[in-house]
Amino acid sequence: MLAVIDYGAGNLRSVLHALNHLGVESIRVIRHAHELRGAQAVILPGVGAFGAGMAQLHAHNLVRPLKDIVYTGVPFLGICLGMQFLFERSDEMGDHEGLGLLKGYVTRFPNNHNYKVPHMGWNQLSPARASPLLKHVDAGSYAYFVHSYYCVPAEPQATIAEVDYGIRFCAMVQRDHIFGVQFHPEKSQRTGLRILRNFLIYAGALQLEQSV
Repeated sequence: MLAVIDYGAGNLRSVLHALNHLGVESIRVIRHAHELRGAQAVILPGVGAFGAGMAQLHAHNLVRPLKDIVYTGVPFLGICLGMQFLFERSDEMGDHEGLGLLKGYVTRFPNNHNYKVPHMGWNQLSPARASPLLKHVDAGSYAYFVHSYYCVPAEPQATIAEVDYGIRFCAMVQRDHIFGVQFHPEKSQRTGLRILRNFLIYAGALQLEQSV
């Protein structure tokens, strides 16, 4: 069973549409901690502000259960704000604590008159190291971004792809079975669907013959 977290602040519908398009047979939308039981993989979507999103996760009593299930080795994918939640802190509109599954922090793009904030639109991925998430994804493939804050991993090896937008920033992360993408794969056409497929195959939530 693939668990997709619904905490009232995510881009849930478009993610579910993409997963259905890929042929995932067993999806459970999770609103309460006990519903995570039996999950073989977890996807945490997200849009909006870091502090408000974490507040929603706390309100749904999902923070500790999400951390616990990751510690058991269940594959986990954070999307956009969901990737930012993986880190220890964000300075978006204050100082807010994240899930702390990855070391590092989230901060705002620096002021640069040549680059508008939010970073919105298509940008090219530059792989930093090999990862199951990047299988059959060519260097320079385009993905769709909408964000004003970016992740700064404390461990450089956690970065698996970067993007240039005035600065070079982390666009994809992996540490063991924990993955994150700053862009929206569900809106990134063939590249995004390929990356979602790769995660689902890695997690055993999609059979290889379904991924052709």
